[in-house]
Amino acid sequence: QVQLVESGGGLVQPGGSLRLSCAASGFAFSYYGMRWCRQAPGKERELVAHISNIGGSTMYADSVKGRFIISRDNAKNTVYLQMNSLKTEDTGVYYCYVPTFNSWGQGTQVTVSS
Repeated sequence: QVQLVESGGGLVQPGGSLRLSCAASGFAFSYYGMRWCRQAPGKERELVAHISNIGGSTMYADSVKGRFIISRDNAKNTVYLQMNSLKTEDTGVYYCYVPTFNSWGQGTQVTVSS
């Protein structure tokens, strides 16, 4: 079955950086687009970034454009989210998501605080 395992979250000061990873298994990873989504406390889950199956196309939420970069390594069945210039409003649980199978990872907590 589809499994998505996120890692790389933690506590970081405003202006800092983190790199999230999502290891995928149970499906032909290179054939499918992948997404990162997040859920802040008291808010609904929102799309952060999307990457196409071979990585040629990406899209970002306006709130993270120019600061976050989504990428993938199909040889490692892994999708990444490089987060730079982090702000307190980036705090939340970050989830890996594969739309075709409507499958989610367990999430990784990102806290941006001084």
